[in-house]
Amino acid sequence: MSTTYPRTFSHIGISVPDVEKAVKFYTEVLGSYLIMEPTEIVEDDSPIGEMCTDVFGANWKKFKIAHLSTGDRVGVEIFQFQNQENPEDNFEYWKPGVFHFRVQDPNLEELAEKIVAAGEKKRMEKPRYYYLGEKPYRMIYMEDPFGNILEIYSHSYELTYSAGAY
Repeated sequence: MSTTYPRTFSHIGISVPDVEKAVKFYTEVLGSYLIMEPTEIVEDDSPIGEMCTDVFGANWKKFKIAHLSTGDRVGVEIFQFQNQENPEDNFEYWKPGVFHFRVQDPNLEELAEKIVAAGEKKRMEKPRYYYLGEKPYRMIYMEDPFGNILEIYSHSYELTYSAGAY
């Protein structure tokens, strides 16, 4: 009999219209480590070119990519594709796919204000509390410079949800 064990989360890929601006936000505001500067990848017969054609199909031409890492070693790949669209509101939670990602900071209010000071947006006016009066667990939804939804929690996922939270 085979047993399936939880896998570790390695990285997330985020598509943006300006990779340099994204690197600045994710390093200076969120504190991610830059591990590979923005680099242009072109459609050709190199190993990386062929791998990208396998993923994107033919005629993707080129893109820029940067690699970052969070404090707990989860990778953040930032992609800037040609002809990328950046709708004014890309929050389409009802469609399949990732609609947010989460970071953890014990002082989420300070991080939320740092995000606002960088010119970005709160999706919630103030943090919401879990276990009100019992535990200091709280969360807030924000946006990165491109409208990607960022959720900030004060405590770990396991602590927040292990007792139900709702």
